[in-house]
Amino acid sequence: MPQMAPLSWLLLFFFFGGIFMLFNIFNYFVYPTTTPESSLGTTGQSISMNWKW
Repeated sequence: MPQMAPLSWLLLFFFFGGIFMLFNIFNYFVYPTTTPESSLGTTGQSISMNWKW
């Protein structure tokens, strides 16, 4: 039925758009990010951020 074609295209757009968004979200959260505090180790030393003008 040609009258139902726009509904079919809209359904396919939402379906593949949702799959695309889920794919991107899952790929974003797969790898754990490291913070600079955790890369310093257990020494407890902090980086000095004093500017020498």
